[in-house]
Amino acid sequence: MKTRNLLDKSFGPVGTSAGIFIFFAGLLATFNSFYGLILVVAGAFIGFTSTSTLIDFDQRRIKFSNNFFGIIRIGNWINLEANMKLGIRKSDKVWRAYSRSNRTLDIEDMDFRIILFDSAGNPVLPLKKTESLASAKAELLLLSNQLGIQLI
Repeated sequence: MKTRNLLDKSFGPVGTSAGIFIFFAGLLATFNSFYGLILVVAGAFIGFTSTSTLIDFDQRRIKFSNNFFGIIRIGNWINLEANMKLGIRKSDKVWRAYSRSNRTLDIEDMDFRIILFDSAGNPVLPLKKTESLASAKAELLLLSNQLGIQLI
């Protein structure tokens, strides 16, 4: 059984909104000019590129991938070892954009992530993103039981 967990948009919320706008503007411009396809491709790349984690429970392996255009997954599989552990970390990200009048727009993104750690306690990759600490603890116990990995 495989599960796919979406993590982040690569260009943040402002870049994603701008990319989707450019994508649709390119679709409209394609009717008048061939150059609209350039806007479609650029907008699709910026608007739909994201990161995700694919967990294969049967073969005990995990793949962190960058999803270009939202559909092309690129990443390497990591085999789970017996000495790896799972833990929770709080993630505070702030996305900043500037307007033409030099005003800043800060968008805060606070969540909790279930992280895979190696035997030395160093983080390897994030497995799942949740909104609250309670749901992160529940998901942590569920993943620990399904994968047979200890907790930190």
